[in-house]
Amino acid sequence: MTPQQPYIESAMNAGDEILGPALGLGLGERIAVIDEQGTLTYSQLNQRAGRFGNALRSRGVRPEERVMFLLEDSADLVAAYIGTLRIGAVAIAYNRMAVQRDLLFTINESRARYLFVEADYVAAIEALRPRIQHPFTLIVRGPESSDHLSIQALLADSSPELESTPMSPDDMAFWIYTSGTTGKPKAAVHLHHDLIVSDLHLRENLKVQPGEKILCTSKLFFAYPLAHGLFAGLRCGATLILFDGWPTPERTGELVEQHRPDLLFSVPTFYRKLLNQGIAASPAFKNLRCCVSAGEQLPKALFSEWHAATGKLIYEGIGTTETLILFIVNTPEACRPGASGRVVPWAEVRLTDEHGNPIETPDTPGVAWLRMPSVCDRYWNRQDMTRHAFNGVWYRTGDIFSFDAEGWWYHQGRADHMLKISGQWVSPSEIEYCALSVPNVAEAAVVEVPRGDGPARIVLFLEPQQADLDPQALALQVQQTLRSQLAHFKCPQDVRIIDHVPRTATGKIQKYKLQQLLEEPTPAG
Repeated sequence: MTPQQPYIESAMNAGDEILGPALGLGLGERIAVIDEQGTLTYSQLNQRAGRFGNALRSRGVRPEERVMFLLEDSADLVAAYIGTLRIGAVAIAYNRMAVQRDLLFTINESRARYLFVEADYVAAIEALRPRIQHPFTLIVRGPESSDHLSIQALLADSSPELESTPMSPDDMAFWIYTSGTTGKPKAAVHLHHDLIVSDLHLRENLKVQPGEKILCTSKLFFAYPLAHGLFAGLRCGATLILFDGWPTPERTGELVEQHRPDLLFSVPTFYRKLLNQGIAASPAFKNLRCCVSAGEQLPKALFSEWHAATGKLIYEGIGTTETLILFIVNTPEACRPGASGRVVPWAEVRLTDEHGNPIETPDTPGVAWLRMPSVCDRYWNRQDMTRHAFNGVWYRTGDIFSFDAEGWWYHQGRADHMLKISGQWVSPSEIEYCALSVPNVAEAAVVEVPRGDGPARIVLFLEPQQADLDPQALALQVQQTLRSQLAHFKCPQDVRIIDHVPRTATGKIQKYKLQQLLEEPTPAG
């Protein structure tokens, strides 16, 4: 199906597109944001965004100059982000948990003129100041200070009435940095028109209504909650539930009990934690209308366990930082456990083999190429990567998929993570999710270990749910399960139990650290 292209005016502004639909429907007095400090209505949020925009404009911030946010998820972050877009500047929400090396790199690469930070983050930025290669101003969210400009001081004389800067639909609007597991972060450059389709999944598939409450467990610097929460949720007239700090199952349980969200957006790892700690058994979770999962594959066993505990289905989907929104989804009308879903009507996905030839037969894995209005324009200062990933209107996702005769799509893993075993391609995720079906396995990760004298071997690392489990018994149980469900060449002979599977701050498994473990001497005994 050919993607439906939205009608776009010759001049527009993405900031207006976020709050404009709700305000146009007369929803100004509805609650837009709930955070740790209280609530803001749509009218109040619009006025606060206007004050941020006017304040930055009065200080000389020009269209397409960058403004970076290292803030807690809050009404201030949402308002400042929208205000930045409305004056034509480029908004960048970045990870407060990032290591200093990556933070320094992104500040220098973006040349952000203004950095919004929490008071507890000032020292970290000041420590980096001698190595930051351009002048910048810190704006601190927190108590008044004579040392730095506070948000209160920034907004003191700023008008809430803001005339937005007309922008070309093809001008830069916001960047989202991809985390990855190795290498430097890279910025996906999104344009003003990318935001127009952000609400279609919520509006058309999930039937989100004005006033419904949305809780995203991931933070707003991720594309997943930024697009489906801040952009799409507000475009639908919904209420965003925001919270300080890194998400924990306990805090999520408290938020569900306190605010009774209608929709929960999370990732499989976090759904599993909610189940393992008994938090999902709370009656409040039975009041959820819709649960959405993305970020990694959702195992069938986890889908079933969640349904048994809450009575709710999890609607899996897949998207990327580059696509902004999900492009293959399960919905309340069409849901199949184990499948990534079906392609949304406003996207087109094609598969190619390793030689670039199109794949048109079912059940044949290939690399996915995507065409959709929200795909980013390029990677900032990454010409080689841009050429590799983008070909005209098509984006090479780097993900391996297959589809069946009924139009269901199945994610097989990343093209650069696939393993060649006995002359056949194998997806590590297939092995990992089979291992995760075994009781008492909390995490599983497969790595490939090259050998100079023969074919590479694969090693399966397991993290037990409880530290006092017998590691040998657990490894044996997993090996027996793998042999009963997978072809023999897919079954690792080497299964190792470790205390914790290492992950990045954004939740991705750091497989290079696991490979480093294999290089260490094995204790005798």
